[in-house]
Order: sequence, then C-alpha cells, then structure tokens
Amino acid sequence: MIPVPVRVAAKLPHLPESPGVYLWKDADGGVLYVGKAKRLRSRVRSYFSSDQAHPKTLALLRQIHEIDTIVVPTEAMALVLEHNLIKEHRPRFNITLRDDKSYPYVKVTIHEPFPRIVVTRRLLNDGARYFGPYTDVGAMRRALNVVKRIFTVRSCRYDLLNEAPERPCLDYHIGRCKAPCVLLQTQAEYRAMIDEVVLFLDGHPDEVVRRVRERMQAASDSLEFERAAELRDALVHLEKMEEPTVVLRVEGGNQDVVGFARDGDDACVAILRIRDGKLLGREQRFLEHVEGESDAAILAAYVGSTYLSTGERSTELLVPIEFEDRALVEESSGRRRIRVPQRGPRRDLIALAEQNARHLLEEFKLASLESEERAVSPVYELQRELGMARLPRSLVCFDISTTQGTDTVGSCVWFENARPRRAEYRKFRVKTVEGTNDFASLHEVVTRYFTRRMDEGKPLPDLVVIDGGKGQLHAAHDALGAIGLSDIAAISLAKREEAVFMIGRSESLHLSRRSPALRLLQQARDEAHRFAVTYNRARRTLRTITSELLRIPGIGPKKRAILLRRFGSLHGVRTASVEDIAVLPGFSLTSATHLLHALALTASEAASESVVTAPPGAQSGA
Repeated sequence: MIPVPVRVAAKLPHLPESPGVYLWKDADGGVLYVGKAKRLRSRVRSYFSSDQAHPKTLALLRQIHEIDTIVVPTEAMALVLEHNLIKEHRPRFNITLRDDKSYPYVKVTIHEPFPRIVVTRRLLNDGARYFGPYTDVGAMRRALNVVKRIFTVRSCRYDLLNEAPERPCLDYHIGRCKAPCVLLQTQAEYRAMIDEVVLFLDGHPDEVVRRVRERMQAASDSLEFERAAELRDALVHLEKMEEPTVVLRVEGGNQDVVGFARDGDDACVAILRIRDGKLLGREQRFLEHVEGESDAAILAAYVGSTYLSTGERSTELLVPIEFEDRALVEESSGRRRIRVPQRGPRRDLIALAEQNARHLLEEFKLASLESEERAVSPVYELQRELGMARLPRSLVCFDISTTQGTDTVGSCVWFENARPRRAEYRKFRVKTVEGTNDFASLHEVVTRYFTRRMDEGKPLPDLVVIDGGKGQLHAAHDALGAIGLSDIAAISLAKREEAVFMIGRSESLHLSRRSPALRLLQQARDEAHRFAVTYNRARRTLRTITSELLRIPGIGPKKRAILLRRFGSLHGVRTASVEDIAVLPGFSLTSATHLLHALALTASEAASESVVTAPPGAQSGA
C-alpha cells in the first residue's frame, strides 16, 4: 500500500461521494495534477490502494502534500471545470498541449457597430467571434489576405460611433474601405458584408460566392455597372480561392475529423476541416506528458479541453477510437455529435487524418533529432494492434536452432522502422544448455544479448519478438526480468496459426492475414530463422570437418586450423595437391602424402557404408 500524506488522510473521510474536481498539490501549494471524478472519495482513495501504479503516478504520489476539491452538481460540469483548471494552472502531471498559448486566432468584433478583424492570441468572453486556433500561421495569413482583397473591412481602431476621423483615410481612396467612419457606408450594408466574412472564415466560401453572384446580377439589372464590376472582381477572387479546396467529397457534409498518433511521451492530433464535402484545411496539436496514459485518455483530454473551447467547429466530430467521456463531452458541447466510424467513407476520413497525424509526429521527431529515419505505416499499425504506448521503431527477433540437441545456436535480428539493419544482427553459440531445451537456450541467449548491450551502453529495442509460443515467450520475459528489463515489451509469434502471444494476456491475438503489422512480424521471424539455421549449418559442417581431420594420426588442432584456413573446407583439402599441402607450416611431402591417402581411405569407407546400409531396392549414388 502507498502511504497517504497526513493532510490528505485527514480530509479523506470527509470527501463526498458526489461529482467534482480534485487538485493534487505539492508542499509549496503548487498544483501538480487536476482530475475529475464521478465520486470524489472513491476516486481519491484509488490512488493509494494499488501497488501496481504506473511510474508516472508513483512520481506524482511522492510529491503530493495536500488535496483540494470542488464539488459540482453533475459529472458533465466536472468535465468542463477540470479542463478550465488545467488551462489555468497547467499542472506538470496532466496531459498538456505543446505551445497551447502561442496559436493565433482571427477575431471578428461582431459586438461593435462596425466590426473589425484582428489577429489575437487570447480568447476572451467579450462577445466577439473567434476563428482558429491556426496551427498553420501561413494558412491564417492567406485567409486574411483573401478577406482584405474581397471585403472592404475597416482597418482603423476608432470606436465608432463614439469617435470618428474628420475625413476618410487612404484605404478609402484605394478601394480597400468604403469609409463607414464618415457615414459613406451604412451600418446595415457594413453588417451584411461582415456576415459574409464570418461565413467565409467559417469554411463556407460557396455560400459567399452565391450571395456575391446574386448581388452582381442585381446591380447589373439596375444598371449599376461600376458596382457590378466590383462584385465581378470579388467573385473571380472567391472562385479562385475555392478551386483548390475541392480535395474530396464525402457523404455527410460538414465534419471535423480527428487523427491520432503517439510515440512514447509525445503524441500528435491532426484535425481535418470538411465543409460541404470539401477538405478545406488541417490543424494539428502536439501533446506532452502522455507517458503511461491510454490513447482514449489522451483523446478525451484533447477533445474535452481544446476542441470544445473553440466555437467555430462542425456539429459532427469523427474520432478514431471510443473514449470514456464521450457522452459527457456531447452533453457539455450541446449541438455537437461525436461519432466513432467503423467502416465506409467516414472511416476513410479517419484513416486520412491518422496518416496526417503520423506524418506530423514524424516531422516533430525528426526535428528533435530523436529519429534518423521516418517510420513507415507497418510500425504504426503494429503499435495500434499491440496496444503499445511507445512506437516500436526498433524491434529484435530471437530464434533457436538445433540439430537433435547438438550444435544449438541462437540468432538475433534487428529491424529499424520496419527495415532490417544487418549491422546489428548477432549470433550465439549456446554454451550452458545440454540437449534440446528451447526455453533454457532462449533464456541464455536473451540474457547474454541484453547484458552485453547494457554493458556497452548501446540503445535497447522498443519491442522483443520471439519465434515460438507461450513457453518461449515466458522464458524470454523471465530473462529480461532477471536483468531488470521487464518493462521492455515482448511478444511471440507462433508459426502454425500465426498467433501473437503477449505477456499478461491469456488469449492469443490473431491479426488479419493482410495486416501490414503481421507481415512485419513474419518478416522479422523468418529472417531470424534463416540467420539461425545458416549458423547452425555452418557449425555442423565445421564439426564434421573437424572430426574427419582429427581422426587422422598426426593432425592436431593447430594443423587442422592451418588446413582449413588455407583450403576452406574438407573438400578443398581432398582436392589439393601434395605440393600445395607440403609448403604449409608443419607439413612435409611425406606428411602431405600420408594425409591425402588417409582422406581417400575415409571417403571410400564412407561410400561403402552407405551402400551396405541402403534399403533393399535403393540405388546408391555414384
């Protein structure tokens, strides 16, 4: 049991069994973690009732000095309060967004009589409309340039109608503004234009195009040709803006689509904005402090805090996986519907968003110099199938090969980002195991491999794959545990049914035969098997050659080594001439003649034995 701090123990009996939010604090009063609970007392007690807590949780518990709680009427209100407190305190143990406060928004001051458009990095409850956040600042600037080119929004800072200049500014004279400041444009006309700006920024340029086209036609019919020409030019710019946005068409109209990728302590969420079946843009967020958190918890943290805090979102949100607070988020968001599509066009959108998230995370990792090479899709597929928190960029696969209990060897192959890295291949001659015992042999090989890598300070793989079933897997896991590496993920792949066995899971995992993850595991397994069998055959051949040569009187280990080094094999020695052997150290013409004669006798004896032992009716080879 984990000891309960004194201040926390005094408060525990008095905590209510009702919804609320709890704040773990350190000795200085700083907020370490903010969490929500359906029943506060039960949730807080659970922190101290398990000895199997994650290292991140243990680190939190070691720093806890006090707890504060806030009781609210419903769990949905607790969810909203939790995310507000996280934004306010930014606790180090909560999942947080990287550079959350640096993303800009486009602000339309619709609460003013003559609204303005400004760029801001602060969200205020001041009645204005906020669009963003724009994680791609270039996309925001392009949108603003289009707005300035098409719409005559004022750029001055006057508090109209309370103050105004004496005459129009330069923007009026160059056609960028119609001078509402000196009442050359009515408030109704200006407000109608701002409504179209909001539509455009909200991802509906086609509706703006329709309205502009109608007004252009009306101006032409009333013989206002200058006004019609202005609207025609605006229409040309709008249509040019819309053309490249028609990337794909999907049933269902408007959606925000979330893609998710993670690698250890880093994760990325990519959001595709789809309006009227058209892909209009992409946003992204990087998240920190996700080590030890489930994918569902990370997704809930993003959707509940960041996504819902932005008003300009679609009424339908597509997410890749189910998460615990989905119903609460829907309840607190009001008009939004959250869906987890399993098939069809919406699932295809999820796949596209996940591809974007993987790409962005790889860019981030490469920029951080943590990866020399981009991971490919099978690696992410394997992570998802196995439920791993860390991306298995590097994996090793072990195999044992033996011939009737003799010449037992082991192999280890290394795959980096789904590609074999042959410089890291290793082979082992099993030294401590007699006879056929795959479990003991695996234990020895795994122990020797990882012990040496740790001694040499070399990086360890993210995943260990064993060629075999449950027994082989547990033998390898025991070996890892004995040297303090039980936290390294280990699995085994059985040949017959291609079943994947995992530690702590009683049932095997059966991946689709078309799964890229399964193909990656099969490739590693087959490569380890090939490498082990090749080494086993080489050892068996060497033993055969050694026994043949050492049976000849006068040939000891030194002379045998000289012969093999010079001629390479037993066949090479047999086909050599007397003169070639006589020039070697320790040999003479006499000893060379004797050696070749002895080898010829052993060859003829072996041939005669094969004829004698052949079954009736069998033909012996020439």
